[in-house]
Amino acid sequence: MNYIYSITLCLIGTLLGTILSLIPSLHIYNVMGLLILFSTAITKWVPIEQMPFFMIGMIVAYSFLNSVPSIYLGANDDSTVFVVFPGQKYMMMRKAHEAVILTGIGSLGGIIFLLLITPIAPKVLPIIREILTPHLLTIILAITIYMFMTEFARATDRPKTPLARLKEAWSSLLAGMLIFFLSGTLGFIVMNTSVIPPERAFQSLLPLFVGLFAVPWLILNIVSKVEIPQQHICKSVDVEPIRILRGVTAGCLGGLFAAFFPMVTGGIGAFLAGHATAARGDDVFLISQGANKVVYYVGGFFMIFMPTLHLTRGGAAWMLSAFYAPKTHSEYYLAAAAIAVSGGISFLLLLYASKVMARAISKVDYRKVSLATIAVITAIVVVVTGWKGVLIMVAATGIGLSAVLLHTRRMNCLGSLLMPILIDMAGYTEAFGRIIGLW
Repeated sequence: MNYIYSITLCLIGTLLGTILSLIPSLHIYNVMGLLILFSTAITKWVPIEQMPFFMIGMIVAYSFLNSVPSIYLGANDDSTVFVVFPGQKYMMMRKAHEAVILTGIGSLGGIIFLLLITPIAPKVLPIIREILTPHLLTIILAITIYMFMTEFARATDRPKTPLARLKEAWSSLLAGMLIFFLSGTLGFIVMNTSVIPPERAFQSLLPLFVGLFAVPWLILNIVSKVEIPQQHICKSVDVEPIRILRGVTAGCLGGLFAAFFPMVTGGIGAFLAGHATAARGDDVFLISQGANKVVYYVGGFFMIFMPTLHLTRGGAAWMLSAFYAPKTHSEYYLAAAAIAVSGGISFLLLLYASKVMARAISKVDYRKVSLATIAVITAIVVVVTGWKGVLIMVAATGIGLSAVLLHTRRMNCLGSLLMPILIDMAGYTEAFGRIIGLW
C-alpha cells in the first residue's frame, strides 16, 4: 500500500470535511452517503482501498469543526445538543472563541486516547463485546430510566396547596416522558416505513434530527431578538491540567460507550459524559463534549479497521463496509497514523475558523443569520430526502419546540432513537405498529 498516497488523501478529506462542517446542520454522514452513491465513478481516480483514508480525514475534521456552527449559531445535531446551552452562555459573555477552544482541547484529548488504546483495543474490545452483548437491552433500558431519574422534580413557593405544589414539582418529569414518547413514536415511524424514498432511505434520520435539535433553537434565536456582543478572541484559556484530564476522561468513556454499542449515538455518550462532569464547571463540561464527539465519530469508524473485531459502528462504517474490508494489521496502524495527522491539522483549522466567526458574528443581524441558517437546512433536507423529508422535519420541529414550551430538557428528544431500539429488541415492533395504526 502507498502510505504517502493514503495520508495525502486523508489531508484532502480533512480540508473538505472542514468546509462541510461549517455548513449549519449538514452532517458528514449525509455527504458520505452521497459519496457512496457515486463510488463507482470516484474509484476511476481513487482506488477503492484508499477511500477509507479520505473518509477518515472528513470524519476527524467534522468531529472537531462542527463545534463552530453549534456554538455560534446553535445549529446542532444529536451529538452536540448538550454543547449549545453552555456555548451560548459563553457567547453572551463575549467568550464564544474560548468555548470553541475548550471543545477543541477535549477533541485533541479524544485523539490521544484513541492512539493510546490502539495497541490494546483489538485484544480487549472483543472480550468486552462478548460479555456485554447479551445484556444490551438491559443496558439501554437502564440508560432510559436514568434519563428520567435525572429530570429532577422542581418546585417553588408559588402554589398554595400541597396538591398544586406536587403538580408543579413533577410537571417537568411528566413533560419529559411525553416528549420522549412523541419523539420515539416519530422515530419509530421513520425507521419502519418508507416515508423517505427507498433510494434515499439511508438519509432518513437527517430531517428527524434537524427538526428535533437544530431548527427549534434557531427559531428561538429569531423570536428572542438576541443581540450578540462583540466577541473577545483570547490567545489562551485558563484551565488547570487536572480539569482537562477530568473532562477528557469523562468524554472518552461516554464516547467509547456510544461508539461500541450498536444504535447508541453520540448524544447518549454526551449525556453520560455531561452528568459525569456537570458539577465541575462549564469548562470541564465543554472539554468532555469535545472528547465525546471525537471518540464517538472517529472511534466508531476506526473499529472497522481492527483486525480482530471489524465492528461496523456508526453510519460511516456501515457505508464503508458495503465495499471495503481491511485485510492486514498495517491498514489498522496506518489508519491510526491518519487519525493523528488529521486531528492535529483539524485543531489548527478549528482555531482559525472560530476566530473568523468570532469577528463576524457580532457584525451581522443574528436573527437574519438564524433565518438564513433555517433556509440552508431546509434546502439540504429537500435535496437529500425530498419534500417528504421536510414534512418529517416540520413534525420533529414541533416536538422540539414543545420541549422548550413545556420546560423540559431537549435531551428527551433522544427518545427518537432509544424508544424504537427498545421496542425492537423487546420484540414488540409489530404490536406497537398496529397500536399506532402504522399497519
